[in-house]
Amino acid sequence: MNNIILKYALQNAIRYNGEASVGSVIGKVFSEIKDLDKKKVALETKKIVDEVNKLSLEEQKEKLKKIDPKLLEKKVEKRGLFNSYNIKGKVITAFPPEPSKYMHLGQVKALMLNYELAKIKKGKFIFRFEDTNPILVKKEFYKNYLDNLDWLGIKPNKITYASSNMNKFYKLAEQLIKEEKAYVCKHSLEDIRESRSKGKECEDRNNDVKENLKLWKEMFKGKKYVLRLKIDLKHKNSTMRDPTIFRLIKEKHPKLSKKHIVWPTYDFENSVMDALDKITHRFRTKEFELRNELHRFIQKSLGFKETQMYELARFNLRGVSSSGRVIREKIDNKELIGWDDPSLITIVALRRRGFKPEALKNFVLSTGISKSESELEWNDLIMHNKRLLEKEAKRYFFVEDPIKIKIINSLKSEVKVPFHPDNKKLGFRKFKVDNEFYIKDKIEKNKPYRLMHLFNFKNNEFLSKELDQKLNAKLIHWLPCSKDLVKVEVLMPDKQIISGLAEKDIKKLKVNEVVQFVRFGFVRLDSKEKDKLVFWYSHG
Repeated sequence: MNNIILKYALQNAIRYNGEASVGSVIGKVFSEIKDLDKKKVALETKKIVDEVNKLSLEEQKEKLKKIDPKLLEKKVEKRGLFNSYNIKGKVITAFPPEPSKYMHLGQVKALMLNYELAKIKKGKFIFRFEDTNPILVKKEFYKNYLDNLDWLGIKPNKITYASSNMNKFYKLAEQLIKEEKAYVCKHSLEDIRESRSKGKECEDRNNDVKENLKLWKEMFKGKKYVLRLKIDLKHKNSTMRDPTIFRLIKEKHPKLSKKHIVWPTYDFENSVMDALDKITHRFRTKEFELRNELHRFIQKSLGFKETQMYELARFNLRGVSSSGRVIREKIDNKELIGWDDPSLITIVALRRRGFKPEALKNFVLSTGISKSESELEWNDLIMHNKRLLEKEAKRYFFVEDPIKIKIINSLKSEVKVPFHPDNKKLGFRKFKVDNEFYIKDKIEKNKPYRLMHLFNFKNNEFLSKELDQKLNAKLIHWLPCSKDLVKVEVLMPDKQIISGLAEKDIKKLKVNEVVQFVRFGFVRLDSKEKDKLVFWYSHG
């Protein structure tokens, strides 16, 4: 196992300029060997990746050349994700979220897999809102999904709404009643739950077609009955024990208001919509695995062609919940500032922190397709975003909790500092310096220091201008003491606010720009206020 981890860690590091990502390596390992202890794999992968990342790029290449030279030459393509599935013929995929919460990172994986498969196979991709539960569906969630879809650069061939097909659902329900495949049950939810767990049928199960049609019509007048499929109450898969497919909900729907009070359940609506949209293949998380049998049963019962389903592990990021119920509760309890709280992996939160869409897409696809669940780390996601930002983000000086120092014998001058250490095309900013500076570090006696791009000093006295390796001076960043410095606040992921001063050129930034505060981290400008600029911390 360790040899497999090592070869993929080396390959991943070489692809990304010497830095391997734990999550990417774990995905590759599970794609080669399915039955492994996920905790052991995670622990061993982290150890090996840490060791690999200590090597130089040349050392990594030399090591991989000895272990598996083919991997050194091999170009990893996204299409390789689907090689083991042997998918042929016409392909129409879908991603069907319920607009009951804000889109999160876990959903992006299923979204991207279905979208990429359709692209590779030159098929069609349908984005569908499963909006047949008025209790949970909200207008703001529709908007959030469509906005994030655009931000991620995903262009569906078609966007559909399940709620637009209510009359078709009713017609198909009546078909099942007439064919004696469904019956109306008058029992309470608690009674139905108990009878299903014990495998006992109720008297309503033996109603004839005429009685069922009569009771079905009464549901539309407000009778609190349910329509159930007639399958097998002793079935090993509890999902198949005469499940409910229609129920009464009198809540107002954001698109249809109170036009309907009889609504299909998820399983019925999902199966039927896949058939109506002619979906041929679909990837979804394995929490639905037991429901796949019911999905196929409904499609077969109605004479539809079955959709080919593939399961993948749920996407877990250590210490972060993506449950809509949990997030709603925490927002209500003021534990979170909203769906965009910086501790969350909702897309709106990641965007507000300064994550790029390419980073999210690269990250989720790099984890591969596996049914074995594993917990990924924030650092795995951060690594992908950092690779992108390192190349393009401008650098600025920001000093938190500034300390004022005076350097004896310092010369007045104007210094040019590049916005990027490697990309000179981004230009320079200029500082006028005298003998007073703001720094963060506390100065120790008899220890040499170097102000970045300026000079060396010791005991607050100028030493020399040139960079001198023998001096072994500690490098520190700084700001000149001047009236045009900018007050800055940075909101951290734990919601702590860090205050300080930044250089004057930061005023030119536009809201949403992501920059690097030198020796602090990447930050995104969130708002410009009258007396300060407010940033959100992205990551180090």
